[in-house]
Amino acid sequence: MQAALQAAGFATLNVGYPSRSHPLETLAEEIHSTITQFTAATEGQIHFVGHSMGGLLARVYLSRYRPQRLGRVVMLGTPNGGSEIADRLKNVSLYRAWFGPAGEQLVTRRDAATNALFPPVDFPVGIIAGNRSVDPTSSLFLPKPHDGRVSVENTKLDGMADHVVIGTSHPWLPRNSVAIAQTIAFLRDGKFSRP
Repeated sequence: MQAALQAAGFATLNVGYPSRSHPLETLAEEIHSTITQFTAATEGQIHFVGHSMGGLLARVYLSRYRPQRLGRVVMLGTPNGGSEIADRLKNVSLYRAWFGPAGEQLVTRRDAATNALFPPVDFPVGIIAGNRSVDPTSSLFLPKPHDGRVSVENTKLDGMADHVVIGTSHPWLPRNSVAIAQTIAFLRDGKFSRP
């Protein structure tokens, strides 16, 4: 994804964060200085592209530190409505150890404090969902269609500008050529391309 965006003429910043160590609100604080430095050194609109939890982190970040030159946001497989898998596993110690505090915020029934992290969006958001799974166990927990981690329905978001479903699984969304092309289309035009 990053190489394709650069080839399409976008300056990129690929921000890593310790997703297993902190809740989303702390992660937003941790990435703030890096994004601020990038924004200061970059001209034009500042777009965000997030995969899975990264899309939720972008929402939390933008609710606190919205850049003046905010452009568009693309989310790939982001559990905007939560994930039924997180609902089932949130009290399992192995899940909690692996996904950490932010993983516990991925549930479909959120408490008031978690809901407050995600105010309504008032910027252009395009959402790409997958509808294939490589994990047969996930089908026991997720309503169809889904990408093995998030149901297509739970990727949707009130106020989104566009939504598209492609034939791939959750882990492969950022590497999928169709998802990459659709991301570039949305960043350029504010809508996904249609065949």
